[in-house]
Amino acid sequence: MIDLKKLYEWCSIPSSQLIGNPEIKVPLRIVPDAQAVGEAMARDFVDDIKLANKEGRIYRAIVPCGPKDWYAPFKRMINTERVSLKNVVVFHMDENLDWEGKPLPEDDPSNFRTFMDRHFYNCIDNDLQVLHENRHYLTPYNLCEISGMIEENDIDYTLGGWGQDGHIAFNQAIRNPYSHVTINDIRNSTARIIENNMDTILALSHRSFGAAWQFMPPKAITLGVKECMKAKKIRVYSATGAWKQTALRIALFSEPIPEYPMTLLQEHSDVLITASAETACHPFSENPDWKFRGVNA
Repeated sequence: MIDLKKLYEWCSIPSSQLIGNPEIKVPLRIVPDAQAVGEAMARDFVDDIKLANKEGRIYRAIVPCGPKDWYAPFKRMINTERVSLKNVVVFHMDENLDWEGKPLPEDDPSNFRTFMDRHFYNCIDNDLQVLHENRHYLTPYNLCEISGMIEENDIDYTLGGWGQDGHIAFNQAIRNPYSHVTINDIRNSTARIIENNMDTILALSHRSFGAAWQFMPPKAITLGVKECMKAKKIRVYSATGAWKQTALRIALFSEPIPEYPMTLLQEHSDVLITASAETACHPFSENPDWKFRGVNA
């Protein structure tokens, strides 16, 4: 379990003192708002693809579902700068499943494949498009195949965000009291079907469905941390504000812990976290008069 005094200390640091802080374990970039996060994400990704095109090589990326704020500027840059995606191979990092672990209907708003077809692929000009055979979606039926493809090939880029508990892809903390999962287990995890944690369901329902958690898919399929961490570069972004503030502080300052899988990012040689100004803030730093039993002794 995380030390509450340490957690209070990390969260009490003003956001203005995070950049350049000698104690942080992962490089951090802070941008003004959600629009700036989307622009930064798109610029980082497009420039890396351009470099691969210039060098005439296949470019393999692990890519999440949305949000739309990320892919609108990506579409604009690709189309206006005429950046070909024909040598890009995309591995989609996760997908929602129903209670039986089966794919959702195509018209379900939580279907990641439908979202990506609409907001990532179909917005790109046809002559620049990712080839259909280079789009690899996770399903309950191709786990071993996708894992094998990632294991056998170099991966250039992992693009993602993080969850309220520091999950990357859907690699969440395991809270089943009868299942003991160590940080090394998470470090070496591969593609699998998972049961979503209750707090993940609540957080996502609050974000998308007005907190109607009853409509959130209870299960998902995800690439493992080992597969996501294989990329030469890892770039994670968030502009979600309060939902992500504590996880960010833990990722920046904590040793790797299974309670927050995002802490494993510090073990990668080329990683960058980008947060909006709101996400980089924390209410503890803005309310130094708050007192907590067992912390402010």
